[in-house]
Amino acid sequence: MIYTKTGDGGTTSLVGGTRVSKDDKRVEAYGTVDELNSHIGLLAEMLHSEPGGYRDELKAVQRNLFTLQTLLATEEDSDIYARLPQLPLEEVEILERQIDTLSDQLPKLHNFVIAGGNLTGAQCHVCRTVCRRAERCVVTLAHEVHVDESILRYLNRLSDYLFVLGRYAVVSKGQPEYLYTN
Repeated sequence: MIYTKTGDGGTTSLVGGTRVSKDDKRVEAYGTVDELNSHIGLLAEMLHSEPGGYRDELKAVQRNLFTLQTLLATEEDSDIYARLPQLPLEEVEILERQIDTLSDQLPKLHNFVIAGGNLTGAQCHVCRTVCRRAERCVVTLAHEVHVDESILRYLNRLSDYLFVLGRYAVVSKGQPEYLYTN
């Protein structure tokens, strides 16, 4: 059964069963990562027929985000947390290599990029901005509870990856980037 009715009063359960308010900072953090994951799922499907393997890379990102969501939804001092899959720092290095590969194929930037250029590029920027919001939510949570540094590093690097992927999605199609000039 999909509905339990246990959240009707404005609370939800963390992994392990602790009940918290649905506007708890922990819930906001993992909920925003969940939103990001959904946006990336849309982007991956938009890239389904594109060459270059970016759909597969994004599916790997989605798996990593599920790991982050689970970690964020679990109190670190619980017995469960230690048994959960962790996010290896190598995942940050993978993103960095992908950023470098894409950046090498792009013209140098001298202006800010305005989101758009084509539908895929615009969706990359939607993902990037939701990722930045998720990062801010996790930073806010980290003021109150310990958050593994790999989570913040991953979200920070992921937003950079999404920015570069957005540029690549436009430039690789021979379309002009929208640049902010004053």
